[in-house]
Amino acid sequence: VLGDGDCTPPGGLGVMEGKAMLMKYLGGVDSVPLCIDSRDTNGKNNPDKIIEFVKMVQHSFGAINLEDISQPNCFKVLDELRETCDIPVWHDDAQGTACVTLAGLINALKLVNKKLSEVRIVLLGAGASNTTIARLLMTDGADPAKIIMFDSQGSLHTGRKDIETDTRNYRKWELCQKTNPQGIKDMDTAIKGADVLIALSTPGPDTVKREWVRSMAEKAIVFACANPVPEIWPYAAKEEGAYIVATGRGDFPNQVNNSVCFPGILKGALLVRSRKITDGMAIRCAHSIADFAERRGISPENIIATMEETEVFAVEAADVAMQAIAEDVARVPMTWDEVYQQAKADIAASRSLVADMQRLGHIKEPPQEMLEAALQSAIEAVK
Repeated sequence: VLGDGDCTPPGGLGVMEGKAMLMKYLGGVDSVPLCIDSRDTNGKNNPDKIIEFVKMVQHSFGAINLEDISQPNCFKVLDELRETCDIPVWHDDAQGTACVTLAGLINALKLVNKKLSEVRIVLLGAGASNTTIARLLMTDGADPAKIIMFDSQGSLHTGRKDIETDTRNYRKWELCQKTNPQGIKDMDTAIKGADVLIALSTPGPDTVKREWVRSMAEKAIVFACANPVPEIWPYAAKEEGAYIVATGRGDFPNQVNNSVCFPGILKGALLVRSRKITDGMAIRCAHSIADFAERRGISPENIIATMEETEVFAVEAADVAMQAIAEDVARVPMTWDEVYQQAKADIAASRSLVADMQRLGHIKEPPQEMLEAALQSAIEAVK
């Protein structure tokens, strides 16, 4: 669990309940939080236990949203379940983050008048999120030869025997083979002249060095998405020449937040009873979010739709549903307008229900001072 590590199923249940609430409020999707203990007799997390559990319960649900599965287990769990289950299986930490990051980057590139196929991209961090971001970027047109990714041991390249010999890290090894053909090993060289930096790495304002941003190309784009403290403060990145800066926090401009994505994409998949959520559907969702924001107006401080823009979720649902139909993974044929109207009605009903429960006192707002204290405590823990 983000910020809490392996806090056991009871410790993570509150987070899952919060996610279920967002599903209902933002997407009109009813969900059930299930926290399972996947450890074996030696106390180690066993991905096969998660896979077996999901396969057994899939017949009781319309979709499965995986949450807070550590790497490298998360790669095996998602890939096997996507291929063997007859319902959509979505890993929000990986696919959701990738989807919303791509959405933000699409509009950021429009503002700097650059093309995805031409820009040089550096990714700092090689966990589930950034590896999936890299895959979606390449599928959507980014040039693998212009992408360099770093993990805690250095850059990914074909000389990384530590990754090649660890079969659990097959997704990282794929990126070693596809990206960084020059075999660049150090960050100083990789970042010089780069157009885009996407960091999902260690929280803390010194993870991304000021001099790295300073050496990037003109009108550089920086995504510093660690929580609760970004890898570099937005003001610092701006001072060093970054034209657009995005983070994972809502108190800075350009928040890259999965919550803009997962309610809409799951709603669309459920309404047409899709068998899976493909990479094509995730990319369609990213473009839907980007297009929605562009229609209402974008700027360097406002590149992406927000959770407060209610209509974005119904639009996403309709666009994703059409992609599912186009890829022949949908069971129920519907028109764009049918999906949009159904999603819009379901979301409105959910919000009305929540408002009634708040009015009657069944849902109480947490004290603002408690929220502020929790955020400050998390920030202090990183310092």
